[in-house]
Amino acid sequence: MTGGTGFLGAFLLKELLEQTEADIYCLVRAADAELGRRKIQNNLESYELWNSKYVSRIIPVIGDLSQPRLRLSAEQFEKLARQIDVIYHNGAVLNFVYPYSALKSANVLGTQELLRLACQFKVKPLHYVSTDAVFDSSAYYGKEVTESEPILHTDGIDLGYTQTKWVAEKLVTIARERGLPVSIYRPPLIAGDSRTGIWNTDDFTCRFLKGCIQMGSIPNMNCGITLVPVDYVSRAIVYLSKQKESQGLAFHLNNPNYSSWNEVAHWIDELGFLVRQISYEEWEAELIKTTGSQDNALSGLLPFFLRRWSEEQLTFAGLGQRRVKLNCQNTVARLTGSSIVCPRVDFKLLNTYFSYFVRSDFLNAPKVRA
Repeated sequence: MTGGTGFLGAFLLKELLEQTEADIYCLVRAADAELGRRKIQNNLESYELWNSKYVSRIIPVIGDLSQPRLRLSAEQFEKLARQIDVIYHNGAVLNFVYPYSALKSANVLGTQELLRLACQFKVKPLHYVSTDAVFDSSAYYGKEVTESEPILHTDGIDLGYTQTKWVAEKLVTIARERGLPVSIYRPPLIAGDSRTGIWNTDDFTCRFLKGCIQMGSIPNMNCGITLVPVDYVSRAIVYLSKQKESQGLAFHLNNPNYSSWNEVAHWIDELGFLVRQISYEEWEAELIKTTGSQDNALSGLLPFFLRRWSEEQLTFAGLGQRRVKLNCQNTVARLTGSSIVCPRVDFKLLNTYFSYFVRSDFLNAPKVRA
């Protein structure tokens, strides 16, 4: 498994440990095996997922996704290829500002090395965690895409991160066409645990929410919110990966229940975090002033919000209005009877998340509760 020291990776690892009896070999960057084990354990503990019974089944593999052979020696790579039976490739460098060139080695070439590992000595099924952003191009604006449709070649993908994920998924798809048993999972933006509210508060959505609250304003984006709780994504991936019929398929892990950003803004207000809804252009102007004069959670993301997408020069809000609609009927149908259901983003779920934000000191408690 790759990406075990990340947010989704922690929940995915926990789910694999709970739902299987397998030993999990976790690729991790560290000086030695003991430090690698500690790094994995610390990550699980940070999301309140650790259980001491996991110790003997977590096997750290000291390496690097961005290096040839995962930074393993030829002997180590060969030994690993002989030992493991299935690969969960969840690791990637996620950054909305870096260009393709800065992310290629980990996100594209790392995937290439995992494909090499999957084919060496014995064929190993590969479960690849992609993103719904592979459809973020003008070729898909306003369209509905089913899970069986291939990703099209297009020049309209602007973000370097999304470009690397598109190329990586294309590599995986080609490997599948050549006979490798591959399953692809496409989640959207991943939110916190729907039960505890625990979230990686350094991610894009948390920083966006906090930045808006610090500014006292939120843009009227007039589009749906594409958020799914991390526990839904991890449980769905593990459950689907254990079904033989899932091999060769792609799964859309987006939320089948529609919610709008305008509803979210209203619920944030009800929770006592008072924000004015203003036009995106007004909000962008306020953001420029705010990030230049004080510490705001969105300071490092200013270039992202100021950029314009495609030939139509769409703003971030305009892009949200044009985004492809992912059809997830097949995924929902395959999860039927499993008790794995994606909750709607509503007041109750937001209350769970914001309670965690306050509990973890990510946000100050509101002075006034509506």
